[in-house]
Amino acid sequence: MNDPRWAVITGASSGIGAEMARIYAARGRSLVLTARRAERLADLKAEIAEAHPAVAVELVRLDLEQPEGAEALLAELDNRGIEIETLVNNAGFGLRGRFATLPYGDQAAMLQLNVVSLTKLCRLVLPSLVARRRGGILNVASTAAFQAIPYMATYAATKAFVLSLSEALHEEVRRHGVVVTALCPGPTATEFTIRADLEKSKLFERPMSAATVARMGIDGHEAGRAIVITGASNKAGAIGAKLAPRFLARRMAGWLQG
Repeated sequence: MNDPRWAVITGASSGIGAEMARIYAARGRSLVLTARRAERLADLKAEIAEAHPAVAVELVRLDLEQPEGAEALLAELDNRGIEIETLVNNAGFGLRGRFATLPYGDQAAMLQLNVVSLTKLCRLVLPSLVARRRGGILNVASTAAFQAIPYMATYAATKAFVLSLSEALHEEVRRHGVVVTALCPGPTATEFTIRADLEKSKLFERPMSAATVARMGIDGHEAGRAIVITGASNKAGAIGAKLAPRFLARRMAGWLQG
């Protein structure tokens, strides 16, 4: 049976976003899937339609790296008469390398996607959720949020922002019946690894599956949690990063990345 509550997933064409779409579809949720790659979205919609024919799936091809991307997405949903129940801010990417040599344009695009567009979407969507006193936002952060990471300096900083913002919003809106969650996965088997040039990183020798990360994130969000860290080893690493002297945590992170 189709659940009329719409879940909007950004970056849904692959990886964690695509797996979240599959999980929500299996649970009967109506879906809006958005990403830049229209063919990937169409393939995913066809897959969901075959497995769950009663589930409504809408596609929006959009580039959230563009400054007007967030507003364009909300305008398109308004045109289609879609009211967001759950927003999943999954779109994002990382880059590995020395800060001083990575192209600034690439780092600026990362800031736009990982931080600015995510923040805009949260600000545009939250008022209606609060007014209806239901629904929520699931922001995909990272275990990189818990410490500075040399050779991924900007990426880790963006995810620290996402974690901090999500925690603060969680407290602001929970009394209104709205849940904001930060999902903090560790190394995960997705295309992110290729774009970020992490295939040879020591951290990615035993990545978690995207399907497992997606399920843990959705389950934690639906349970009302503020932070979901995937896996016991990642939880231990996050705790260790907080307890260890900061110079030691960043040097260890630099060794693992370098």
